[in-house]
Amino acid sequence: MIDSAQETLVNGTLYVVATPIGNLADITLRAFAALSRCDLVLAEDTRVTGSLLAAYGISKKLVSLREHNEREMAERVIVWLQEGQCIVQVSDAGTPGISDPGARLAAAVWQAGLKVCPLPGPSAVVTAMSAAGLETGQFQFAGFLPPKSGARKKRMENWLHADYAVICYEAPHRILDCVTDAVAVYGSERRLVLARELTKTFETFIRTTAGELLDIIKQDSNQQRGECVLIIDAAPPQPDSDEVPAAAQQLLSQLVEAMPTKQAAGIVAEFTGISRKKLYDLALEMKKSAIDDEN
Repeated sequence: MIDSAQETLVNGTLYVVATPIGNLADITLRAFAALSRCDLVLAEDTRVTGSLLAAYGISKKLVSLREHNEREMAERVIVWLQEGQCIVQVSDAGTPGISDPGARLAAAVWQAGLKVCPLPGPSAVVTAMSAAGLETGQFQFAGFLPPKSGARKKRMENWLHADYAVICYEAPHRILDCVTDAVAVYGSERRLVLARELTKTFETFIRTTAGELLDIIKQDSNQQRGECVLIIDAAPPQPDSDEVPAAAQQLLSQLVEAMPTKQAAGIVAEFTGISRKKLYDLALEMKKSAIDDEN
């Protein structure tokens, strides 16, 4: 058996440590060793981290490092590191710096010429994606979506034709509105995965279409509880057709009259998913035809 006590901490190093996102048994041997042997722990919520440490019989000095005081605390942390202390930073759950405080602190420590050492472990992003059963082979992590519907739908529109999955975090009291907006933007047939309460007793994965997921959430209030990860699957492949839809042709024709050909083709491509080159060639034909008509 691996002896976790063999983990050697280096003086003057900031250890970024991932902690369980639900199931306490998911703590790694390296995380346990670092928390046991460090000089102090930087915690997002000292009460949450205190409970974690108590569960493993660890007693350490806890210092609060949250989003609102991260810049200020970075200066103090650098001084402590320069004094030779070994410091661990954790978030309430999962990996610091991933939609949690940590990135600014890490940047400041590196800039001060000191070392940041990651101790990998639980992450809701990877946990959700690993069991989602999506075959895109690639994904984008988008963090938390905007809380207001208008801004949220605008963000979602960026992935209307994405050939990769998009992973979002969402608060339980907003998941219904979020999926409602997804239906409005993508239609009812876009594939979604809702991963809820990951690693906990009531862990749930729902893999279905946007329309069906919306109905499930409306009918089952339990799906509006706990931490939520929403995965938007890649858009279905666009049919390979040489025919540009009439609506796209009309929009392109109007834009060509008002701006350079390349710019017009780019705008229509962004909104329709049609090849930029195909639209650019069509726009050139439109301009040539217009010139011939004038002559």
